[in-house]
Amino acid sequence: MATRAVILSPILAKLEQHVDWSDEDRHAFNALPVRCIDLKAGAHLAREGDALDTCGALLSGFAFLHRILSDGSRQIVSVRIPGDFLNLQGGLLQTASHNVQMLTPARLALLQVSDISALAAERPTIHRALWLSTLLDSAIYSQWITSVGRRDARSRIAHLLCEFAIRLRGIGLCDALTYAFPMTQEQLGDATGLTSVHVNRMLQQLRKEGLIRLKDRSVTIEDWQGLSRAASFDAAYLYQNTVEAAPASL
Repeated sequence: MATRAVILSPILAKLEQHVDWSDEDRHAFNALPVRCIDLKAGAHLAREGDALDTCGALLSGFAFLHRILSDGSRQIVSVRIPGDFLNLQGGLLQTASHNVQMLTPARLALLQVSDISALAAERPTIHRALWLSTLLDSAIYSQWITSVGRRDARSRIAHLLCEFAIRLRGIGLCDALTYAFPMTQEQLGDATGLTSVHVNRMLQQLRKEGLIRLKDRSVTIEDWQGLSRAASFDAAYLYQNTVEAAPASL
C-alpha cells in the first residue's frame, strides 16, 4: 500500500514550485489524513452550491470547472491537471463555487478542509504555498477571460494550446511539445466561447499553417514560435520556465 507521502507527492511537488519547504513542512503536509477515490470521465466531484467539508486534488487524470447557465449552456472556466487542487477556494468557503467534473478517468486525494486550515495556521510556509496556488489559478482565470472577451477565434485556440504545453511540461506530461489533449471539440468550444464547428475550423487552420499536428487525442506543436505569435502568448502569467528557456530540449 502506498504511503501518504507517495500519495501526496504530485500535490506537494506543485506546491513546492514557488516556495522553499523545510523537511518539517514536508513531514507535516505528508501527515495529513487523506482518502483516495477513483472517478470516471464525466463524474462530478461537486456541483455548484454543494456544502463542502473536503477538498479534492488530482493525482492523475484531468478535470474541469464549469458553470451551467439558465438556458442549459455551459461555460468551462478552468481545466485542472495532476497536482492541482480542484476546489480549494470552495472548500475554504465551505460551498462549491463551480461544478467540478472529470474530463478523463481520474484518481483524487480528498483532504479535510479543517485539517488543511489548521496546518496552514501552524505552518507559514504551507500557508504561503496554498495562497500562491490560488493566486496562480486567478492568473490563469484572467487569461481565459481575456481570450473569451478580446481574442479572435484563432488566437483563443492557439493560446489554450500554448498554455497546456507549458503547464503539462512543468509536470513532465509534455514530451518535446507533444501532449495528450483530453478535451473534445465541444468542451474546447465551451472553454473558448465558440461553437464546435468553429473550433474544428480553427484547429484545421492551425494544422494547415504547419503550427500543430493532431493525432489520437494528442497535440504536437510543430512550430512553437509560430503558434505563440498566433496566440500573442506570453507565458509569464504561469510563473514557470518557458519552452523558449530550453530550446535544446525540443
